[in-house]
Amino acid sequence: MAHLLIIVSRAEPAQFKYLKHVFGRDTGEVILDRRIGKRREHPARAGAERRRRDRRQRDVTTDLQTLGWALVRR
Repeated sequence: MAHLLIIVSRAEPAQFKYLKHVFGRDTGEVILDRRIGKRREHPARAGAERRRRDRRQRDVTTDLQTLGWALVRR
């Protein structure tokens, strides 16, 4: 079975607690969304881009806003 990561919106603390209880370590890991703002809002201050592409495979923003959680395969 693939290791799963369940990301829960910070606006849904009750759902985080519930999903952590239900899925726990058996299925994967349940974490709160740690993103605060758009990364590298000021590209001029960041210097040259060192990454070839964004590390995120899928944008989960829509799922977090509509469902309150998102499921990601690791």
